[in-house]
Amino acid sequence: MKKVLITGSGGQIGSELTLELRRRLGGENVVASDKRNLSSGPLVDTGPFEVIDVTDVEQIATVAGKYKIDTIYHLAAVLSAIGEEKPHLAWDIGVNGLYNVLQVARDKKCALFFPSSIGAFGPSTPLDNTPQDTIQRPVSMYGVTKVTGELLCDYYAQRYGVDARGVRYPGIISNVTLPGGGTTDYAVEIFYAAIKTKHFVCPLGAGTFLDMMYMPDAINAAINVMEADPKKLRHRNAFNVTAMSFDPEILYAEIKKHIPDFKMEYDPDPVKMCIAQSWPNKMDDSCARAEWGWKPEYDLERMTLDMIKVIGGKFKKGLI
Repeated sequence: MKKVLITGSGGQIGSELTLELRRRLGGENVVASDKRNLSSGPLVDTGPFEVIDVTDVEQIATVAGKYKIDTIYHLAAVLSAIGEEKPHLAWDIGVNGLYNVLQVARDKKCALFFPSSIGAFGPSTPLDNTPQDTIQRPVSMYGVTKVTGELLCDYYAQRYGVDARGVRYPGIISNVTLPGGGTTDYAVEIFYAAIKTKHFVCPLGAGTFLDMMYMPDAINAAINVMEADPKKLRHRNAFNVTAMSFDPEILYAEIKKHIPDFKMEYDPDPVKMCIAQSWPNKMDDSCARAEWGWKPEYDLERMTLDMIKVIGGKFKKGLI
């Protein structure tokens, strides 16, 4: 049975990936960790939890040794918008933290999942059907850390034989975890606003297309790429994956089908707009489909229905 460690378990992806891996592998086989010491909640109640600051390599190594870890999902990161406010922190966690995890993976012979992002691309990258292998010149510190991370993972795979794999995530939409400072967070915030107040002020302008993915697909992508036959992986690291592409107006129109009195206006945030306009409209994920069978289950219509159902249910119960 695999012994898994997840860093950044308290984040948007980590909180849901932890519970899904525990469902599949058993709670005792999946160690959740975060820089924050969580005293209660699902991450603590369903399996082991450890405090890990990924900038401290000894903390990572101690936990990996204690639980005989063989697979690490490294999710600790600072997201794009916050990264522009705190670039030093974004670098420290995004690059130095990954370096420490790679060192532990090398020493302990662990497989490693590292999530890259559409943020790894920039304005000189082809915006439509962005190829798997193309120019990467990001304009955000978040993007810089992701490109550096991709290169570090490739280096450790080639130089030391670390089984490092990963995907380039688009924006992730979740009905569980609240947004955490990303440029694509509007696509989550808009659902809460539609249900709670029927009014939303969008920080991105009309016509700003971005790749997006519903959380269940994001979780499956992380698990499936790690379970793939390594003989079939030509790229191994930073596979483009996507499920849908839309701008705020298209998303608004889809939500309005179910909440007719919902209203939206625009007040573009300059920093978020600069970042968003440098990212792809839609990535080409044909390599992931060919090499390990990637296929999303949710499109815009199905995702919208589920988001409204789940968040609406929480609102009626007074949980949000």
